[in-house]
Order: sequence, then C-alpha cells, then structure tokens
Amino acid sequence: MIRLLLLGIAFLCIAPGQVPAQDAGAGEKVFVQCRTCHQVGETAKNGIGPHLNGVFGRQAGSVEGYAYSPALKNSGLIWDETTFTDYTRDPKAKVPGTKMVYAGLKDEQRMKDLTAYLKQFDTAGKKTP
Repeated sequence: MIRLLLLGIAFLCIAPGQVPAQDAGAGEKVFVQCRTCHQVGETAKNGIGPHLNGVFGRQAGSVEGYAYSPALKNSGLIWDETTFTDYTRDPKAKVPGTKMVYAGLKDEQRMKDLTAYLKQFDTAGKKTP
C-alpha cells in the first residue's frame, strides 16, 4: 500500500502541470477594450488605430490607409505572437515614439486569449477555423 502511495506521489511530481489553453471566446471579451481604437471582421475599417484583420505575419506599419507613427512604420517588426505580446504589454517600451496610447495588457492568460481571438481573422476579416 505504501509503495502504491509513493508511486502515485512520484507520478504527480513528474507529470507536467496543466497550462491553460488559449480561448478565442475569452479573447473576444478581452478585445472589447481594444475596440475603442481597432476593428476586426469583414466590415473592419481603420479608426483611431488600424484594423487588425490578418495581423499575424504582417509587417508593422503596413495597413493601407492608416497614418502610422514613423517609429512604428520604420520599426521593421513582423507581427508574431512574441512581438504582438511584447508590444501590447507595453507599446512605448517596445517601439519608442509609437502613437499608440495604451497602458498595456499585463495578464498572460488574457494576452493568450486575445491572440487566439485575433488569429481567427484572415486579411479579409473572415473567421477561419
């Protein structure tokens, strides 16, 4: 009996911890705070900020018709999960001189969820599975 108990404890110690998955539904709720400046979807337009359709894989400062700051336009960044997370966590630290006025999203899970939500939208704003 003791052997079985010790084996169970050992298994729990070496088993990987559960990491919460990205949740696009939760990310849609996070995006509510972004909607003041950004849009996504088939009818998305540039507003205070550029639309975010197809943002991942896109070069920063490249949405046609949006007047970017020279700092972001010339940053050379390509939006991937790491770059997007770093920028959204603290825009002015990632790109000094950006005109994005945002205190930053610090919660890691909310950032993952937001990323999952935005990744659903292709460049035309259509949701992909």
